[in-house]
Amino acid sequence: MDIRFHDVNFVYQPNTPFESRALFDINLAIEAGSYTALVGHTGSGKSTLLQHLNALVKPTSGMVEIGDRQITNETNNKNLKPIRKKVGIVFQFPETQLFEESVVKDIAFGPKNFGVSTEEAEKIALDMLSLVGLSDELAERSPFELSGGQMRRVAIAGVLAMQPEILVLDEPTAGLDPKGRRDMMAMFLRLHEEQGMTIVLVTHLMDDVTNFADYVYVLEKGHVVKNGTPREVFDDIEWLKTKQLGVPQATMFAEKLRKKGMTFEKLPMTVSEMADNLAERLKKAGGAR
Repeated sequence: MDIRFHDVNFVYQPNTPFESRALFDINLAIEAGSYTALVGHTGSGKSTLLQHLNALVKPTSGMVEIGDRQITNETNNKNLKPIRKKVGIVFQFPETQLFEESVVKDIAFGPKNFGVSTEEAEKIALDMLSLVGLSDELAERSPFELSGGQMRRVAIAGVLAMQPEILVLDEPTAGLDPKGRRDMMAMFLRLHEEQGMTIVLVTHLMDDVTNFADYVYVLEKGHVVKNGTPREVFDDIEWLKTKQLGVPQATMFAEKLRKKGMTFEKLPMTVSEMADNLAERLKKAGGAR
């Protein structure tokens, strides 16, 4: 299932003294099976755009296509529930939305809300626990007795229990320690590669973009100002600096080496690319001797 934006504009509190335009003529496409990143500073429009992905808000003008559904300002709100099942959004700090007395009940809440029997919903919940890397021994525990990382996995399992085709992640590793962040991103990559799930990642961590995404949209003040593959976007280091977006660590290191005389056909985007490049240089140097 694809999502496409056609000349989408969004205005908060239109026709009031508090009117504020958040999106300007947005055109973009999120292809089925892709891993797409949305980046930009606070106030760039990322969060507003994100809410259009499953019709939590509707465009003030323009159209959002979600699969075979066309969402405009006139779309009836009563018919949007199926979209919320197909496009699951994991907001920042999703663990704050846990509320049930046990882990299994919390994960099963969504499917039950869509008419699945309690027995089947709890079976799905146990499957989702395994999918996010948690033991079913935690099923009857209170989610509030778990560690922060475990609570976040439970909250994500609750979104996955709806069996979405598209998973939208809003700063999913915020507040986690480095190991927790690595484990979380590895889990999303498995979902993408093994389940074929479309991933949309909203992040300020450029290394996560280069390590995982296959396409990037850069937003600034409600406009898409650049888009392309990570290499196309991050190749222009000076542009990144002027936009104060940050540069992937490997690319920054390679740029420092280039200033000291080392040449690169293409600047490395990831640590693994940097390691491969240096290993190849050492191999050639050894052969030359």
